[in-house]
Amino acid sequence: MKRALARRLAAVEGFREPEPALEQYATPTELAAQLVALADLQDDLAGRTVADLGAGTGMLALAAATRDPDRVLALERDPDAVAVGRENETRVEPGVGVDWLLADARRPPLAAVDTVVMNPPFGAQRGNEHADRAFLETTAEVASISYSVHNAGSKAFVESFAGDRGGAVTHAFAAEFPVDAQFDFHTSERAVLDVEVFRIEW
Repeated sequence: MKRALARRLAAVEGFREPEPALEQYATPTELAAQLVALADLQDDLAGRTVADLGAGTGMLALAAATRDPDRVLALERDPDAVAVGRENETRVEPGVGVDWLLADARRPPLAAVDTVVMNPPFGAQRGNEHADRAFLETTAEVASISYSVHNAGSKAFVESFAGDRGGAVTHAFAAEFPVDAQFDFHTSERAVLDVEVFRIEW
């Protein structure tokens, strides 16, 4: 299932004019497929309401929409990314339509969802430190289950954050996040970041 999904997600176009301040890096297809495969095994997608916070051009939202959810919401603050995401939906044809919402994931127009999938900004840019914390704070308020991608070495922070809010990390795995040069400050054509994915029950 992971390989087939990764091949299907290869049709997803990334950011056309990525903004460094927003840390707009497209989620790799292999990573998206791996995350969704775990969520599928845990019965966290089929028949559920799923939200992708900071959806970008829709990689995780579209991946989740292939797993027969009841509804998928993709929240993204960048209108250009939302426009690309809508185009990507026609390429992937996930089976369940995605509701694209132009909104700040840190202040979402949501009351509650079953499952959140997200690749939040890591907070690597100056002035954007701890950006992933804001996304987790939102998730703790609206979701029962979440899957999120973080920098390697984040396990203690994520476990502590979840625990302070009555949640618990139930699954975690390490993965690679290839990044192609797209900003002036990039010094090599391609880098591979070590990341960790966490499943949290809130």
